[in-house]
Amino acid sequence: MTIARSLKIDLNVTPYYHCMTRCVRRTYLCGQDKETGQDFSHRKGWIVNRIKQLSSLFAIQVCAYAVMSNHYHVVLFINEAQALSWTDNHIKSRWAALFPQDAKQLENGLNPEQVQAKLSLWRQRLMCISWFMRCLNEPIARFSNLEDNCRGRFWEGRFRSQALLDEGAVLSAMAYVDLNPIRAKEAKTPETSEFTSIYERIQMVTKTLKKNMTTAQIVKQCDTTQQPTKLVPFRNEDLKEETFPFIHFKLSDYLSLVDTTGRILREDKPGAIPETLAPILQRLHLTPHGWMGMVKHLEEHFSHAVGEETLLIAFGARYAERSPKGVFKAKQIYSNAA
Repeated sequence: MTIARSLKIDLNVTPYYHCMTRCVRRTYLCGQDKETGQDFSHRKGWIVNRIKQLSSLFAIQVCAYAVMSNHYHVVLFINEAQALSWTDNHIKSRWAALFPQDAKQLENGLNPEQVQAKLSLWRQRLMCISWFMRCLNEPIARFSNLEDNCRGRFWEGRFRSQALLDEGAVLSAMAYVDLNPIRAKEAKTPETSEFTSIYERIQMVTKTLKKNMTTAQIVKQCDTTQQPTKLVPFRNEDLKEETFPFIHFKLSDYLSLVDTTGRILREDKPGAIPETLAPILQRLHLTPHGWMGMVKHLEEHFSHAVGEETLLIAFGARYAERSPKGVFKAKQIYSNAA
């Protein structure tokens, strides 16, 4: 069932969202084109750089990202409090960095009421995921078409989004995104999966630690090291209580969880789930097998939202859908875990 974007993305429901955009016809326009043999992998760097640039301008922070050869994923946090705290000059300078012509028009021929109306509109747009994704996708498409000397669509269509209704959904979506290169066999381990947020987090840790460490070795020492400034941080010993937003788990817990999950998901590895996964999953109210199902089938088992059964039903009621996709799976995934 197609629903309005304003209902799928609503701060009254949750500030966390998983978004995905795919290249037109699922072609490898950001990787090695199988038909022509051309390599467009450098465009992955374009997308990562643009994500970071936009997160410094919008009141939207990035929890996780992964840029693949024919699509990309982001897990985003809408920081409404940050947007509301900005002065008019903050709004004007941020919007001018995105749309210089709009800022020039603001200074020419508008009365004070019109200026305030414009600034109010821009404030709303600077905490809008639709505008974030528009400002991300349009220049990438334009630069790529210019490079290819062609015209037409670069992206398949509008981005897909899923509301993440609880902590379990947020961490499942983050792990799903961070493990994309491993599942696609583009990387063997998290520390070698370039163009992902987990690779960036590990690289930040290893700047102050011994090079060529495994994820398991990094896990033991990562909670007291500096974290990437463009990503939503995990809780650590140096993180101030007033810091917001932050993820309410230690980075070591997350790295261990993703590393173990990635090994289980690989087809050449046995599917046994180690007991070490239990503590963090208990805090998320997820069963071990339920966790694996969410990370492996997040987009298949859920549609517009991801979360516990009652939260999904409440979300579905917002647009008159009695039983949104994922309710049955959520009941299985979260059962016996509380």
